[in-house]
Formats: sequence, C-alpha cells, structure tokens
Amino acid sequence: MIAAELRIAGVPVTVLEKLPERTGESRGLGFTSRTMEVFDQRGILPRFGDIETSDQGHFGGIPVNFGVLEGALQAAKTVPQSTTEAILEGWARELGADIRRGHELLAVDDDGDGVTVTVRGPEGEERLRAEWLVGCDGGRSAVRKAAGFDFPGTAATMEMFLADLRGVELEPRMIGENLPGGMVMVGPLPDGVTRIIVCERGTPPQRRTGPPPFQEVADAWKRLTGVDISHAEPVWVSAFGDATRQVTEYRRGRVILAGDSAHIHLPAGGQGMNASIQDAVNLGWKLAATVTGTAPEGLLDTYHAERHAVGKRLLMNTQAQGLLFLSGAEVQPLRDVLGELVQYEDVSRHLAAMVSGLEITYEVGGGSHPLLGKRLPGLPLRTPDGKAVRSSEALHRGRGVLFDLADNPRLRSRAAPWTDRIDVLTAAPDGPLPSELDGTAALLVRPDGYIAWAAPGAHGDLPMALERWFGPGRA
Repeated sequence: MIAAELRIAGVPVTVLEKLPERTGESRGLGFTSRTMEVFDQRGILPRFGDIETSDQGHFGGIPVNFGVLEGALQAAKTVPQSTTEAILEGWARELGADIRRGHELLAVDDDGDGVTVTVRGPEGEERLRAEWLVGCDGGRSAVRKAAGFDFPGTAATMEMFLADLRGVELEPRMIGENLPGGMVMVGPLPDGVTRIIVCERGTPPQRRTGPPPFQEVADAWKRLTGVDISHAEPVWVSAFGDATRQVTEYRRGRVILAGDSAHIHLPAGGQGMNASIQDAVNLGWKLAATVTGTAPEGLLDTYHAERHAVGKRLLMNTQAQGLLFLSGAEVQPLRDVLGELVQYEDVSRHLAAMVSGLEITYEVGGGSHPLLGKRLPGLPLRTPDGKAVRSSEALHRGRGVLFDLADNPRLRSRAAPWTDRIDVLTAAPDGPLPSELDGTAALLVRPDGYIAWAAPGAHGDLPMALERWFGPGRA
C-alpha cells in the first residue's frame, strides 16, 4: 500500500520481500468500513469484485449492530487476506513499484543523509541505498530490530490456533463462545472451507519456528468440544498469542515503521491488517511530499503524532476484547452488563466506530465544524455541467482536494497557488447530506481522506490551511 501511494505521487520505490512468493495464507478476513472507504478513494474497490458486506459485528464476542454508522460503507466479510495482498501487489506493480521477492534484509545503516541496507538476494549479498526506509515487515520486524526501535509492552500469556479446513462439517460458533476449558469459533468461508479458532486456557505460548502440526490443533479441539476433526484436510494452520507491544516512536531518523512492525496485538475484530493499511495511507502522501520537496516543515512528524495515538487506542480495545472473549466464567457478569449496554444506540455507535476505524479524529487546527479532523464520508455530488460524481472519485489521484460546494470563484482563486499539489472540484450536493455537513460551503480534504479545513467552522482561512498541509503556494 505504501509503495502504491508513493508511486501515485511519482516517487521511485523499491520493495524488498523476503518470501519468494505469497504464502496464500489469510490471517485477515475481509476489511472494515474505513478500509472499504480507503480502497474506494483510490479507485481500487472494483478490483475485489462482488464483495459480501455486513452491518453485523462484535466487540469481544458481544454482537454489535454496525448499521448505526450512518453514511459509511459496510464492512467486507469474506475477502481473504491473500486476495487483498495479490490485488495490492498488482496495483503497486502497475504503478511502477520495483518489487523484488526473495530478498532478505540483513543490516540497516542510517547515516543521516540516507539509508543503506544489506540484503541477501538470489544473486548473493548486495547493498542498496535510498533516501528513506520504511519497515513494513511484520511483528518480528527485522527493520525495527536493526534500527534499534524500542518496543515495550507485554509478552504473550497464551497461545491460540487458527486453521482453515476442508472435508469437515461443523456447526457455526460465534467468536467468544466460551467452554469450560477455553474458547472456540467456527465460521464458513467460500469454496467449502471452514475456519476454526481454538484457545485452551492455561496453555503457555510456545517458541515456534513454523506452524504447529494440525494434529496438535485437532487434539486441542477435541479436548474442548469432544469432536474429532483429525480427518479434516488443513489448508493452512497458524498459532498466535496475545502479546501487546508498540514502538515508542514510529520514526527514527530516516527509518520509519508501519503496520505490525510498529504495533502488535491480539487479532480481535479483524483490525490488524486494516490499521496497517491506514498507517500506510497516512504515511504515503507525507513521505512523498518530503521526498519531492513540497512538504511543509514538520509534515512527516505528523505521521507519528497521528498514528501512534491510533495504535495506542487499538492496543487498548483489543486487550479489552481479549478479556471478554478469552476469560472464563468469572467475566460473565461483565459480558452480561455490556450485552445490555450495546442495546443503546449510542453505545453501539461508539464501539462500532472504534473497531471500524471511523472514530479517528486528527488535530488539524481546530474550529467548530463537527467533521474537522475526521474522515470524509462518501458524498453524492453534481458538477455545474450536470455530471453526477461521488466525493471518493476526487481522491483517486492521491492528491489533496478542495471541494467547492457553493460555486465560489473567490475561494478557487485563493487556492490557485496550490493547484500543482491539490485538485479543486466545484460541485453541489446531489441529495441530502449527513447532518454534520449541513450548511457546509467548502471542504479541504487531505490525500488520506481526512478533512483539514471547512467553511464555515474552521479556525484560520483557506491559504493558512493549505500552507500547513501542502507547503507554501506558488508565487
């Protein structure tokens, strides 16, 4: 995702990937409402084909109605992570990213003017140099370790298994279905595949160098449920724990971390891949502007300021969910109380927005407009020549966008010195807008889809906001 974002801005980028080919594994399944919006704003959502969506979700195994999130795309249910990886890789390649598989990172040297990496590839060891290095290499990040990032938190206290199986029929079980000895889940996937998750309480984490044998998973399943699944054909098997860690800084010098390299947590609510993609979209345009020399002072620092806070909250909510669906009978009173609370629409909206990524609000300068710092929802618009357009289409180019909703020539004139970096769309609302947008005459939206300025309601005028996020205008 970062490679594609950089290529949209015309920045040369090389991706070094240790694996010679994709694994085909799918730890993540589907994506959240916010990631749906991100893909829509880049015009790649159609690449996923017909997506099955749902407005039903959960928080720690307690059902939550996500349909209370007005104006949001529904979450995708059954898109395997392997499909998402393939589509994003294909998109990045189309945009001109140089993706080199079979290249393992060995060393990192940041000398202040650039970064040199030593890698082992098909032709042996080689050294490569770039202006910046972004570590997107997962929870065991070699980049994070080589660059010396601090990674405080808590170690795993238990081990869980995840397996996709063929040749077995099991009754669906919701996440969080607790049994006397642990927790299990069963969910149907496309093509006759069944996904199971099993966690035995009191099972210490193992130091593994590969996936666990399927028989180990089958034995745990039988101890908890009494059902023998050892005859099933495993598509793939994985073990994971509940370790919770976050780096203290997302950037050290010219080395930056994104995704699981920067934060690891219990995979509760399917948030890991989604938060990581959103890290990438937050970073991509800021790093591109820094490389091309158009970034205002301090723009790249806002990546840590904005996304570290999001990561911290992510760790908090996944820990809370883990307590709910992994604990024993002692937590049942808490589950019961929370089950009552989610019947209130405000509570459901709060939890759904937290898990889906729609609650995120960045500090963009303040003001009274209710959507300042929040993501731009999809809006139906119509241009002066009668063309229907959605707001997401204006973000396909990965640039900032000034939405002139009141056909204001003076506003467009004031934005003219920045039109080498932003697009201007004059279009009136085509139908009712969300209540938060009532009376809005203009919106300045960052390339990552977040509202940086609005009229009326933002502190400061438009040129001030443009300079803050896109640097000085042309003379």
